[in-house]
Amino acid sequence: MRPYALALAAAALLPMSAPVLAQSGGIELELNTAADLDGNCRLTYVVTNTSGADLEQTSYEMAIMAADGAVSRLLVLGFGAMPSGKTRVVQFDVPETQCSGVSRIIVNGPVECLAGGQAQPTCDRPNLSSRVPTVQFN
Repeated sequence: MRPYALALAAAALLPMSAPVLAQSGGIELELNTAADLDGNCRLTYVVTNTSGADLEQTSYEMAIMAADGAVSRLLVLGFGAMPSGKTRVVQFDVPETQCSGVSRIIVNGPVECLAGGQAQPTCDRPNLSSRVPTVQFN
């Protein structure tokens, strides 16, 4: 039997539902909306934990870039506990900032990502997406 045929035969024996979670596992972080409210820019995020680990605490450092490309703020956004399979919606206000003045949000990386009291690498490379066409999110 040819090597690729053996690999295909072996793959056919694997269960289909469990590997999907393992392959896509991690943190999914979506910038969902940006809206002005009382002189602040309110950012709404949808975050989902598909890592398979119950996370006790999660937070990310993010840089808010102004329309001219300059960094206007560095923020640590806490998403709290994220049990495996959990989706959470959280809102953060960027003080004294209009959303039209935000051109880009850069995720510098995790500040906290704990399971069992230990730091977890699952937060290191979140899967980022955005529904806000005026803000680059990466």
